[in-house]
Amino acid sequence: MYKINRIRITGFRRLQELDLPVRPFMVLIGANGVGKTSLLDVFSLLSASASGNLNGTLSQFGGIANILTRGKSEELSFLVDMDVPGFKPLEYELHLSPKGAGYSISREILSQPRDGYPQPFKHIDSSDGDIRYYEINENRLVRPDWEHNPLETSLSQVPKMFRQPEELRRILATATQYHVLDVGLRAPVKIPQPMKPAMLPGPDGEDLTPYLYYLREGDRNRFDVIIDSLRSAFPDFEELNFPPVAAGMLAMTWKDRKFAKPIYMNELSEGMLRFLWLVSLLQSPTLSTVTMIDEPEVSLHPELLNLLADLMREASRRTQLIVATHSDRFIRFLKPEEVVVMDSNEDGCATATWADSLDLEQWLAEYSLDEVWRMGRMGGRS
Repeated sequence: MYKINRIRITGFRRLQELDLPVRPFMVLIGANGVGKTSLLDVFSLLSASASGNLNGTLSQFGGIANILTRGKSEELSFLVDMDVPGFKPLEYELHLSPKGAGYSISREILSQPRDGYPQPFKHIDSSDGDIRYYEINENRLVRPDWEHNPLETSLSQVPKMFRQPEELRRILATATQYHVLDVGLRAPVKIPQPMKPAMLPGPDGEDLTPYLYYLREGDRNRFDVIIDSLRSAFPDFEELNFPPVAAGMLAMTWKDRKFAKPIYMNELSEGMLRFLWLVSLLQSPTLSTVTMIDEPEVSLHPELLNLLADLMREASRRTQLIVATHSDRFIRFLKPEEVVVMDSNEDGCATATWADSLDLEQWLAEYSLDEVWRMGRMGGRS
């Protein structure tokens, strides 16, 4: 499986200079304002850069000037490398600079070191509008003969490349960030949904009902794992059902052994809805290679967090799972090698340290990981 091995960030909000190994399951902890969500946003920005939506995503962030490290940086830069089994890692480097009211792509390189060669092989080598990419048929770097959009990356525009660069493009382009599920009165997760093919529950749960119906009918093993997880979390839960409510529309009901009539989604508590959505998401057979979840603990009873940690650990075999949390109770059920401690240095910029690189063995012999964090032995406290 191809996977992101490392990310280096310069000049993005508080992430003035950050170089971090990326593991299959990483949980970001730390006080408010130390860059946890910013790190997730970097992956979302890289996803946009690989899918041709860089300009739109930067606009959503308020423009490049709004996300530069205040008074400390005049350029954004990102570097990711991807493990390639049997070969050297593939490296992608992107530099963005303010230009008038907008921005320019000042540097973009996609390269791979090769044994026996002093210089890496370059798939893309662009600088200040001079666009060059490796053309397979011509066996050399060429300039594009089509209209190249200067506000979008070459990575998103050049023709099909070799297998490994295509995998990197796919991994970055499909990276998906999930925020706290909307459970308001008219939230999509609470109302009947159209009957349609669905392989994910949707960022707002807008496809949760057809997705679970599809699993029940076509992927029973995954559906049964979800049902078993719900029974572990809620002992009185029995099953989910999908009554049709109108032409082409499905509802979903929750059967509780203590009640004769089924419970509809709009009658469930916030915590039950969010746990159902999280469990369903983590069991999806089509999770993106990088999946980000911000504050999964919201509305969940502390006793559910141990089960959630196990479900995330299992899902990380199929996706690189990056989670941001404020919950010390959630940390209790994690291992040091799954936790990244984010803090601020004396200049107010973010630092990130894997917990297993800290000298914690003596403390963990007597205390749980969350207790060590609360005592301030790991940093990441306000």
